[in-house]
Amino acid sequence: MATKNVCTILRDAILHRIRPRCCFYRHLSSNVATDKVSFTSRTHTCGELRVADVGKEVTLCGWLQYRRMGLFFVLRDWHGITQTVVAEDQLEKLGSKLSSLTYDSVLRVEGTVQCRPDGEKNKKMATGEIEVLVKDVQILNSCKSNLPLGAKDFHQVSEALSMKYRYLNIRRPIMQRNLRLRSAMIMKMREFLCNQHEFVDVETPTLFRRTPGGAQEFIVPSRFPGKFYSLPQSPQQFKQLLMVGGIDRYFQIAKCYRDEGAKPDRQPEFTQVDIEMSFTDQPSVMRMIEDLLQYSWPLAGHINSPFPRMSYEQARRRFGTDKPDTRFAMELCDITDMMQTCGVPVITARLQSDTASVQAICVPKAKKHLSNKDMDYIIKACQDGLPDLNVMTVKIQEEKQWQGGVAKSLTEDVKQSLSHKLNLQPDDVVVIVTGETDHALTYLGRARLMCADSLEARGVTVRSGSGFNFLWVEDFPLFLPREDGQEGVESAHHPFTAPHNEDEHLLYTHPEKVRSQHYDLVLNGAEVGGGSIRIHNSKMQRYVLEHILKEDAGQLEHLLDALDSGCPPHGGIALGLDRLLAIICGTNSIRDVIAFPKSHDGKDPMSQAPANVSQADLDKYSISVKT
Repeated sequence: MATKNVCTILRDAILHRIRPRCCFYRHLSSNVATDKVSFTSRTHTCGELRVADVGKEVTLCGWLQYRRMGLFFVLRDWHGITQTVVAEDQLEKLGSKLSSLTYDSVLRVEGTVQCRPDGEKNKKMATGEIEVLVKDVQILNSCKSNLPLGAKDFHQVSEALSMKYRYLNIRRPIMQRNLRLRSAMIMKMREFLCNQHEFVDVETPTLFRRTPGGAQEFIVPSRFPGKFYSLPQSPQQFKQLLMVGGIDRYFQIAKCYRDEGAKPDRQPEFTQVDIEMSFTDQPSVMRMIEDLLQYSWPLAGHINSPFPRMSYEQARRRFGTDKPDTRFAMELCDITDMMQTCGVPVITARLQSDTASVQAICVPKAKKHLSNKDMDYIIKACQDGLPDLNVMTVKIQEEKQWQGGVAKSLTEDVKQSLSHKLNLQPDDVVVIVTGETDHALTYLGRARLMCADSLEARGVTVRSGSGFNFLWVEDFPLFLPREDGQEGVESAHHPFTAPHNEDEHLLYTHPEKVRSQHYDLVLNGAEVGGGSIRIHNSKMQRYVLEHILKEDAGQLEHLLDALDSGCPPHGGIALGLDRLLAIICGTNSIRDVIAFPKSHDGKDPMSQAPANVSQADLDKYSISVKT
């Protein structure tokens, strides 16, 4: 069981007509008596009849999966499939009704359960020892022929096709499995939070006003000329206001919106498990999330806790990113001290800057598995968006001889020191980057991941394939230089994040040096959650907004006034439900765990949204369209 992922198990459940054996479903059914056919016109699902049911009069509903000889019809629903057989004395009555049936037509079958004849039993199939002798069939809805997607097809479907015919794609076992797993995991989260720890599920508005800073928000017109709502990028202000209101334990499965281009792990609308608590601290929030995930984890086995912790500075220095994939090593190494007098002019010249350094990474066995063309592509791709850096590669030959342009300029002592520090072996490739330290680390962080992906594409095991490596990253800077290059700083998390207690005095003298009480939860190299302890003092919050971020605090007077109304200290976190489930389900795209997602450009190929509206509708909102 440990070596077989849930996707495979549940796909096999459809292919081989066996009941899903995933321990997640066993866990659910072991504690709660369920009725899969309650409030419907059927007596059983298509996956539950057994020899013990022989002789029962049953009613099944489902889709036509297969037919043979005009006598045998296989009926399908999510729970499995059941073979039905038309008795010869019923052929005249039912023959004309069934002869023109197309696959995926929806049927209601009434009949009697009987054993299959000897030699026709299928032990690979959960219902393989029985069949239903049909007495009557109702065609609830016929299906057109040649559907673009078929539920019984297990080949890879293009994303464009799956998005255009989403309702058909949802019939497929993979999507059925993902959406049902999502539903069940959310149920377990609600049970943990509400029933065991008395959190209050509060819905917050999705029509709000613009939030200063942060991601680009969608604006929504109103019937007040020139006035607009904004779709919130998170319920951040509302959950803080709930803390002021005395709802000291809040959570919500919250819809959030960002007017940004969609990526495999991001789209314009997404879902968070949003949580906030009063009278808490950072370790308590972390422990609560660890317990929540352990309780609701939908796969076999358990996840280990407490999760490891790493500072932002450590993550950047060791992995070149604040969301490191710790399933493999290949860590970055600062070799500045060895290269100060290496005799390579292009390196020593760049090291004249106090903020410059030389960073390196060893890619094991890359010489054997990656071609020069592969490495050239990686080197070029990693440079995207970064200032000019000096990048060199060295190949390690047999007997640890160095090959590469820079190798000729290095002394044997430098080579030996580097070989020892990087633990170089034959067939390794070393990537050496010189430049501003922050940019060099970012470059090698990208190179580390691209090299791992390239090696795995060639069959080399780099990451632990079935592992789920959680990691807390903490001690982030409170502020970072503005991404747009303008003078000043912006919030690393959001403007409501509290400074680290030890650094609070620096807020008023050296804000760029302040660490925050912000923490991210990382899983297999993806950020799946982020939270912080909040500023609960209005004076400090106003100072941050007006004097450090240069924002108009007037847009947040409602929040500042609330903080002056007896606001308790509080903090929380938001888990990215879509990203978390995508990793659990083993897919690279969050669109595979969302019923009706948007495409890469934020559109809905199925309904063609966004769509034009009439001039009359535009006039209601005092809007004119510029083309």
